Amino acid sequence: MLQVGDKMPSFAAADETGKMVTDKDLIGKKTVIYFYPKDSTPGCTAEACNIRDNYHAFLAQGYQVFGVSKDSQASHIKFKEKYDLPFPLLSDPTTEMLQAFGAWGEKKNYGKVSMGTLRKTFVFNAEGILERIIEKVDTKNHSAQIL
Repeated sequence: MLQVGDKMPSFAAADETGKMVTDKDLIGKKTVIYFYPKDSTPGCTAEACNIRDNYHAFLAQGYQVFGVSKDSQASHIKFKEKYDLPFPLLSDPTTEMLQAFGAWGEKKNYGKVSMGTLRKTFVFNAEGILERIIEKVDTKNHSAQIL
């Protein structure tokens, strides 16, 4: 389980354009990586739009932002275009990245237990060291939780 003070797990995931992004690409800049269950669902849309609406504040503080779900690149393209999202969305259909970050696990929905994406956000410093984990995400005010 990833904990504050740990180095960013190694990963390689494609963004919506097919460009591969790795943990090594992110070193040198403060990074926010947020994991969300599904493109274009109410909570995930609220979270993405809240980050979009406050994106200038992330940039002003020197952060790069990445959203991650197991949705396809095609789904990410539609989601980004529909809501004019200014940050990359990484696709993790194998759940390797989700698992490396501890954002994949048991979820309870109406008493039914299944495996799925856990909504979590990780904030790293420029050296790739984990500074904060946000596990109780407020989708409508997530930027305020991060910044």
